[in-house]
Amino acid sequence: MAPNPITQAIIDFSAGAAGGTACVLSGQPFDTAKVKMQTFPSMYRGFIHCLVSTVREVGPFGLYKGTAPALLANISENAVLFLGYGLCQDAVRFLSRMDKGADLSDLQKASAGSLASIFSSMALCPTELVKCRLQAMHEMEATGKVAAGQRSTVWSVVKTVLKTNGPLGFYQGLTSTIVREIPGYFCFFGAYELSRTTFAKHMGTDKEGIGILPLMFSGGFGGACLWLVVYPIDCVKSRIQVYSLAGKQEGFMKTFMAIIRTEGFSALYSGLTPTMIRTFPANGALFLAYEYTHRLMMDAAGP
Repeated sequence: MAPNPITQAIIDFSAGAAGGTACVLSGQPFDTAKVKMQTFPSMYRGFIHCLVSTVREVGPFGLYKGTAPALLANISENAVLFLGYGLCQDAVRFLSRMDKGADLSDLQKASAGSLASIFSSMALCPTELVKCRLQAMHEMEATGKVAAGQRSTVWSVVKTVLKTNGPLGFYQGLTSTIVREIPGYFCFFGAYELSRTTFAKHMGTDKEGIGILPLMFSGGFGGACLWLVVYPIDCVKSRIQVYSLAGKQEGFMKTFMAIIRTEGFSALYSGLTPTMIRTFPANGALFLAYEYTHRLMMDAAGP
């Protein structure tokens, strides 16, 4: 027997938060390199050059700039995402006229994940804006887009946003975030569930019994599919959120067209290498933490 709806919501929320924490702790340096290469592609010849330059000029802790807002961003995003994922699965069952608790197909679960991402975008956008600005602050100063010598802390970025744009300033890049999340999480959950189904059939068991390594691979595969589909949109989002620090930044379509016109289509994929390297350990850790926390809490809740 399933727990009551409130208990189930708490379990989904908590398991999502655990997954978000695991995701950040296992992949932050790669995420920092991604944002730097997306926003200043001409400054770096590639992923290794970006890593070496950052360590040489800022120190090794430069790779962990933005970790605090990244933790907040991923914990809040994944907590809301997986809470919404559970609720949206119920909505899909209702729309499909299925019994409550009935098993959904992989396609139906992908649709539920896509719908849930709309809600998680609202939680993600403000914290990701702070994270991206912290990660690219060195490059903003080096290119003269902002004055050098500014304090680069979470609180200093928050104060700057509030002073220049007010509370709504934290939602710069929201449109591109939602445009990224809806197709991205359809692919994310769809690929994850499809991979688990394939492993389960091959191993002659159910999805819950495939073990740790297939589970982590499925999470990484889901993350890889997400980023391959939405990476150009994420690049535009990062530009909007970082460049808006220097003044008013154009919207999604104008920024997108400006990148293609001045830098070429390949600039939209700058930073893809560290993203793809990061996706397997980070998303594998996310789903491992989520599934085991969810299972542990469900067992503790009892019948």
